[in-house]
Amino acid sequence: MLINMIDFRSDTVTKPSSEMLDAMLATPLGDDVYKDDPSVNAFEQKMATLSGFEAALIMPSGTQSNLCALLAHCGRGEEYIVGQDYHTYIYEAGGAAVLGSVVPQPIRVKKNGELSIDDIRSVIKPYDQHFAKSKLISLENTHNGKAIELDYFKRVRSLANENGLIVHLDGARIFNAITELNIELKQICQYVDSISICFSKGLGAPIGSVLCGDREFIERAKQIRKMAGGGMRQAGLLAGAMDYALEHNVKRLQNDHDNALLLATKLSNIEQFTVEHQTNMVHIDVDSSINQELLAKLLAAEGIKVSPGGRLRLVTHLDIAKADVIYASETIKDIIEMMLEAQK
Repeated sequence: MLINMIDFRSDTVTKPSSEMLDAMLATPLGDDVYKDDPSVNAFEQKMATLSGFEAALIMPSGTQSNLCALLAHCGRGEEYIVGQDYHTYIYEAGGAAVLGSVVPQPIRVKKNGELSIDDIRSVIKPYDQHFAKSKLISLENTHNGKAIELDYFKRVRSLANENGLIVHLDGARIFNAITELNIELKQICQYVDSISICFSKGLGAPIGSVLCGDREFIERAKQIRKMAGGGMRQAGLLAGAMDYALEHNVKRLQNDHDNALLLATKLSNIEQFTVEHQTNMVHIDVDSSINQELLAKLLAAEGIKVSPGGRLRLVTHLDIAKADVIYASETIKDIIEMMLEAQK
């Protein structure tokens, strides 16, 4: 039986290293609801400084972080403008609408992951009793692995200022974005009012996200977090894992990007694949002659996990080495050839 699988399904599957676990065990603890967990307090201040905001707040998940942000920024019957394919709209169970009566206004996402400035402008509502009040623009970086350029955020900020709107950034993989763009976190954060950052993806923490913004906003978000069941006690365990990730795993993200590029390059030689690569993600349009479900089963038998269906996505992360990429690409090629031969 194969035990150590090479798992390309997502960068959420990473396991904390022994060094991260040691750091968690050594982390001083307190009761965060009483505001006396020293590790939480120190890490939140560290993230506020790094992002250039006044304050930060640890959350259990990116979904809760985005939810608290939307509900802290928007009131009942107010509207947030969001990409049709963005996580805050399609993959977070409609939380803002269900729990906060905040109305989503989805619009088309461009191929490069941006929302068209003209499309955003076209759905901003004039003041009228018939309409929900446009309040916020919700962006995403990275989107499907695509790193959104800094100038785009500058242009959205200008549009938001013209119309009195707030800008929130779902920055679940923001460190992948700034690694790709070779910029600092503050440079993007200067153009948004809040950002949610996830540490349980490519950064390797077992759990945890951080919401950053001004002090008044974070206080509102903290009350909403409590209502949503996110008031944690000895949360310094999470702070310890995230702090370790910040100090050790951000600087190695380029390795994941390089591995994804290598994987994409090798898989591009397969005639039945149309391959696209961005940061740590490889997206593949698979020819209809290939049964993806069967492909996934055959790969699993060789120690490789993928998620079949639709556009095939392979994600590199800290638990995947260059040797794994080489083995996986050669194995995928061999299995595709075997499948095609069996069809003759």
